[in-house]
Amino acid sequence: MNLDIPALSVHDLTVSYRSARALESISAVIPSGVLLAIAGPNGGGKSTFIKSVLGLLTPDSGTSSIFNQTLASQRARVAYIPQRLSVDWDFPATVFDVVLMGRYAHIGWVWWPSQEDKAIAYEALNSVGLSAYADRHISELSGGQQQRVFVARALAQQADLLLLDEPFVGVDMQTEKLIMSILRDLQKQGKTVIVVHHDLQTLSDYFDWVFLLNVKKIALGPIEAVCVPEYMCATYGDRNIVAPRVHP
Repeated sequence: MNLDIPALSVHDLTVSYRSARALESISAVIPSGVLLAIAGPNGGGKSTFIKSVLGLLTPDSGTSSIFNQTLASQRARVAYIPQRLSVDWDFPATVFDVVLMGRYAHIGWVWWPSQEDKAIAYEALNSVGLSAYADRHISELSGGQQQRVFVARALAQQADLLLLDEPFVGVDMQTEKLIMSILRDLQKQGKTVIVVHHDLQTLSDYFDWVFLLNVKKIALGPIEAVCVPEYMCATYGDRNIVAPRVHP
């Protein structure tokens, strides 16, 4: 973990949908090298936060930076895996084509990928156990396989900051465990991984930092400091909610 150069910083971030506030005055500093979950109730602004810092939504106010630089200057270092249900899976591309797209952040869209780029893409596909599916159309895969392809695309990009929006929705437990194993390996390599996550039962098993969000920032920090009844109740508005068990 590196506190000197944070992976992501936001200051006074406010986002509205028409007249409704989705995020209100969010300020947060996420260190480099953490495996962090963004948790909170449905409609609490978790996906909005991710999309805002990626420039996919225009905030009402506020700023964000990646590794203390602008997003534009650091875009090649950032990989994004959107919610699977938000993707048009009828897009005419093979599994390998989708993974190879991860290299375009480095080579640009107007250049042909090199043999090295293709080798990196194949290696990424192999790491998620889907090399045998390289020539299949992406729509032919199951939901869990499609999510693994998107993880492979992020791996091929060789990014330093990965943002995943609910990657475990609609996937089987085997796929979930495989993805988590990959994310842990990336953290060991010094990467920063931020995951929008909804399952409180697995929160402490999977992550070492947590960002509790419900339109406003409730708490951000190591899981043992954040997953306490006071903050959980403030996030979910339920005094009976059980805080995740934190491993010693």
